[in-house]
Formats: sequence, C-alpha cells, structure tokens
Amino acid sequence: MDPLVSIVTPTLNIVENGQADAFNLLVSLLELQTYPRIEHIVIDGASTDETVELLKDYKNKGYINFYSEKDTGKYHALNKGIMRAKGKYIAFISCDDFYHDIMAIGSAVETLESQKADFIFSPAYCRHIENYTFLFMPAMYNTFQVMPCARQAMIFKRSMLEEERYFDEKFKLMSDLDLMIRILMKRRRGVYFNTNYTTYRMSEKSYANEEQCLNELKLIYRKNFKNLCPLDDETLESMARYSDFPQPLLEKLSEYFSPDDKELFFERCEQMKQIRMGG
Repeated sequence: MDPLVSIVTPTLNIVENGQADAFNLLVSLLELQTYPRIEHIVIDGASTDETVELLKDYKNKGYINFYSEKDTGKYHALNKGIMRAKGKYIAFISCDDFYHDIMAIGSAVETLESQKADFIFSPAYCRHIENYTFLFMPAMYNTFQVMPCARQAMIFKRSMLEEERYFDEKFKLMSDLDLMIRILMKRRRGVYFNTNYTTYRMSEKSYANEEQCLNELKLIYRKNFKNLCPLDDETLESMARYSDFPQPLLEKLSEYFSPDDKELFFERCEQMKQIRMGG
C-alpha cells in the first residue's frame, strides 16, 4: 500500500485577513493531486472570525480534518500537526501557498521511498511581499548561514521529526533554520527532488522584523555550535548579520558534508558572506 502523506496547514482568522480564496485554491489543488493517500490537517489557532465555520464546511465535504484551539504561534501549530498526523511523511504548507504540480506528491513519495531519505528538498516559486515572484533554488551548502530552501517545498519523514523533538517553539520566526541545522548535524539523509511544485508567499513577519530574526539567529548559533567553537557576543553578531563565521568553526562544519565537497562548502559560505556584507 502507498504510504500516507500528511499535509499540515496552520490558520488564524483567514477570512478577516482576506486569505479565504487562497485557502480554497490550496485545498482545491490538493484534491487534484494524483497521489491517492493524502490527509490534510488544518491547525487553527482559535480564530475569532468566520474561519471555523469555513473549515467546518471543508471538513463536511471530506477535504480536511481540522482542530481549533489557542496556540503560541506558527511552530506550536506545526508541532501539534505533527502529533496528530498519521502519515509516514509530513509536509507543511501555509494557507496562502499551494502545490501547482498535481503529480508532484506521488513523485516525491517515490523518491523518498527509493532513496530511503529522511527528507527531500526542492526548488519553489516565492511570491515576494513587494509583488514579484522569483525562483528559490536550494542552497544546502549555506544551511548553517541561512535557510537553504523553502520549508513549503520539503517533505519530511514523520519519525525523524519525532526523534528530533519537533520544531523548537522558542524561536518564533527562525525555527525552520534551527531544524535544518539540527538534522544536518545529525547527518540525516536529505535528497534533492528536482521538481518545482510549490508556490509560497514570503513571510511578512520575518521580512518586517529583521532585528528579531537576527536575535533568534544568535540564539540558534549558540545553541547548536557552542560545543564546536568559542562564540562571544561580537562573533555571534557578525555571524547573524553578515554570515561571517570564524574559520575554525567553518572547518568543523565542513565535516558534515562529503570530503569531496569541502572546498565547495567554503566557496559557497564565502559567497554568502560577501552577499550579506554587500560586497
């Protein structure tokens, strides 16, 4: 039997926020997926508008299962989705994102199964909040500096997420990156899935709260790298703001990639630093 795939979507006041039509597109395109075993779980954060009534209608039509209760933010909602998911594999997609390739889930599962992968990552179209769209290509060699790919264009093995103890909810904006760093340092098997099947919208909160993102980055770096290299406040600031990592730390982080890729890892990290420094 084909393995079940769980799609988790967090929602909050999508009617009031003008996201109902976008959510309808997401649900409709998921219904058109050719893969036969998909469950769509919606985790609502106790919406106070007409969102719950809208979700009830979708549930009654057999499109979704949903739960509505207060949460502490997006990553708390995603973690609750993991806990309620029944699938072997889990994907996370927001209420105003969608899968534009209706055959993709089936092909992705085939890749996960044949490669015995813990997760796959893919290119995706990103809709910038300034109303233009660009192609976000994965950049896994830069995982320790920036989010290397769109979470919405990834599919994870549920057992891996459980073993890694889910998203770290104390990071309200950057928990995706924390998870990617952790699974890379655990040498989890990730496979590139060369299909662009996702269109997602850039996070307005992250875009508008640069300082909070930088502060969370410093905490993430201290959490994950503290046993690899001494990191004072000045070093952490330079790492978070400019992707400028100490060379001894880069040497140790390079060990998480193939020896044949070591020089490429250093090259890509230097390129990212130059971009972030405006060089």
